Amino acid sequence: MPSDGTLSIGELAARARTTVKTVRFYSDQGLLPEAARSGGGHRRYGPEALARLRTIRSLRSLDVPVPEIRRVLDSGDCLEAVVARRLDDLGTQLAALRWREAALRALQEGTPEQLAERLELIGSVGVPPSTSAVAHYWRRLLPVRLSARLRSTITEAAVPQPSADPTVDQVLAFARLHALATAATDHCLAAHRPVTAEHPDLLYDGLCEAHQLVDAAVRADRAPGPGEALDCYVAAYARASGTRDTPAFRRALTVRLAAADHPVMSRYWQLAGKLTPDLTLGAADSWLRDALAAATGAG
Repeated sequence: MPSDGTLSIGELAARARTTVKTVRFYSDQGLLPEAARSGGGHRRYGPEALARLRTIRSLRSLDVPVPEIRRVLDSGDCLEAVVARRLDDLGTQLAALRWREAALRALQEGTPEQLAERLELIGSVGVPPSTSAVAHYWRRLLPVRLSARLRSTITEAAVPQPSADPTVDQVLAFARLHALATAATDHCLAAHRPVTAEHPDLLYDGLCEAHQLVDAAVRADRAPGPGEALDCYVAAYARASGTRDTPAFRRALTVRLAAADHPVMSRYWQLAGKLTPDLTLGAADSWLRDALAAATGAG
């Protein structure tokens, strides 16, 4: 090392146990500033460059992008924040790989007759899969006059998230759910739209509360029947209709709900149930309709 304490590019490479080409690359990227140039125009680096180069190489070994390394070295960006972002990115990449693996197995395990259908279904879903099309389906399905708060709450609860480590059945279920949502025309939506009301916020606020009560009942292994959950459910419909909960209203509501039941929604909840271990809104509503039918003698 000369008297000024600087290192040549070869000396720096040797001390860091890397190549001159690597040192030159990081210099050209602006990650490793030169301290000076020799009389012959050769690069010289200060003694702090060795520690800086080791930091760069360590971060690159973890696949941290060059711009993020620059922020850590020059802008005071917190290393912990960079690590957290890389972990998030890695989680997304792993989820995509697991989805691809399960999707390939779905194709591998299908019969020759199923192959074309499965390929089309799976090919229409992004990697990693996005729930945006299914969420859009619900935003179109819910009443226009429903408040933004309830629209968001119901959509979040109704749209199942793809598993981070899906099975073949879950890949196919999500792909079919995605196809159902994207294929829904305005005419179809009108046909399988949930029962509407003059005051949708009153209805859906009550339904959300009733569904939570059903969740507790199901966890307690209670069969559909009279109780707080059913009373809350019927009261929501009665309030939204501007009437009272009476035996006559319950009988009429039983008929009304049975008539509004649509195979598309039944299919939606069947598929959604394969994607989550939790009780779906559809399963909760089915429990309540069974409870109502039993209470009115229609079951």
